[in-house]
Formats: sequence, structure tokens, C-alpha cells
Amino acid sequence: MKKLLSKKRILFLEYLENVRGYSDLTIKSYDASITKALEFIEIISEDEKIVFNLMPYRIHIAPLNAKTISRNLSAIRSFVSYLNDNNIQVTLEADDSVKVAKTLPKPISHKYILQAINGAKLKEKLVVLMLYTLGLRISELASLKLEDMSESWIRVIGKGNKERDVPLLDATKEIIDEYLSSFITKKFLFEKNGEKLSENSLRYMVNKVFRDVSLKVTPHQLRHSYATALLNAGAPIVDVSELLGHSSMATTQIYTKLGSALKQQNYNKAHPLCGVDE
Repeated sequence: MKKLLSKKRILFLEYLENVRGYSDLTIKSYDASITKALEFIEIISEDEKIVFNLMPYRIHIAPLNAKTISRNLSAIRSFVSYLNDNNIQVTLEADDSVKVAKTLPKPISHKYILQAINGAKLKEKLVVLMLYTLGLRISELASLKLEDMSESWIRVIGKGNKERDVPLLDATKEIIDEYLSSFITKKFLFEKNGEKLSENSLRYMVNKVFRDVSLKVTPHQLRHSYATALLNAGAPIVDVSELLGHSSMATTQIYTKLGSALKQQNYNKAHPLCGVDE
């Protein structure tokens, strides 16, 4: 299928040049967008139709700015329109399901996370739990080695190769043990063909787990949920900052977007004059 689509891509570029009269620069831009997209798009054959599931690709390009994302998706839609006009019926799936975040992602309620993982497969469940109970970045999870894990702690290699130790919940350790008894890994916790599993593959698993319960959740939202839950439960911001691997507490405070009500509550508890009878 991908060989056929590759041939059609070339014909589409010729169509843009000879029929539509697009410039060389525009054609190169279309070529780059479509070629990259075909690496990530999930292609499903259904009867005589083809379905392009854009979700893996949209997750891959989500860090880009809104203008770039729009341009890439426009190229895909134009290519699909060309295919449909040339007797290859293609339907787009997840075409509008992922939005470009303009603000920090909202934390996910604990009950919804539990609902999602209750129906997840073992590996997918572990991916979600590692992000949610350890507050890891997706890059940190992808690079997590077996040698960095103990019975009660995980040593995380963060940005700038900074190391931090994060406590491992007993419930998460039980799932890790169950996973390691079912899957053979040699170096990394999540592997494929002896190499660490890609960040994109891990993102896709997170997306799939929550999509099955009609939610749109990213790995970063799980990290955000972890931090918010700790702070809302009264954990000192200095400890949360260390657990997240932030270089300063200011980053943690911005990241978690503490509500004014919680700030007032903490202030009332902490200040020596609060609660003093007049």
C-alpha cells in the first residue's frame, strides 16, 4: 500500500506543477509534508476503501506551531482529494480530533484515569501508570533502563542529563513485575527489536487508552495531573519541583497553575497571624 501511495505522491506533485502551476518551493513543501506524514499515518484497508488515521501523525506534529501544523494538514487533505478524484477512495479519520494547545494542558481527573486504565492492555496500562505516578516526560519514559529501577525508586535521566530519584508506588511496581514476566526486555523498560521504543509509539498508546473511553489525553497532561494532584494534596512545592526535574520552583508554580483559592488556603494555614483572635 505504501509503495502505491508513494507512486501516487509523485503523480500528485506532477499534477501540482503541470496543472495547478504551483511554484517549485510550494511543491517541495507539499512533498516534504506528505512524505513525513506517510511515515506516521495509520493506513487501514476496509473493503474497497482506505482509511487514513491521522492521529499518530497529529501527535507527532503537535509540538510545532499552529501555522506549520495547518500547512502540513492542508497538504495531506489536498493529496487525499487528489486520490479520491483518481479512483482511490480514501477517508480521513481523526482529521479534527487534535487541537493545538495554546495554554498549559488541563489536568485529568483521577477517576477518569482509573476508568481508562481499567480497560487497557498490560503494556498500555503500564505506560499510563509510569507517566501518571512518576510524573515523567515522555522522553524520560522512552529512555528508562531496567538498571535504573529498584524496588521502591526510579532513577530518571532528565533534561541536560540531570539525574533525579522518584519514589515508586507499590501498585505501579506490581504492574511492572507483571509486565516483565510477560515481555522480554534486555536494556530498556519498553523495547522493540532490542532498541528502546520510540516516543511516538508511547504517545500513541496513551492516546489509544484514553480514546477508548472518549477522552483526548497526552503524556504531558498525565505529568501535569501528577504535579497538580501532589500540590493540591499539600505537597511542598520544593519537593514537587525536585520530583518533576524542574530547574526552579518558579517553573513548577507556572506549570501547575495553582488556583487562587488553594493559594489562599495554604496562606491561611501557614501565616502565624492567620486565625489569631482580635
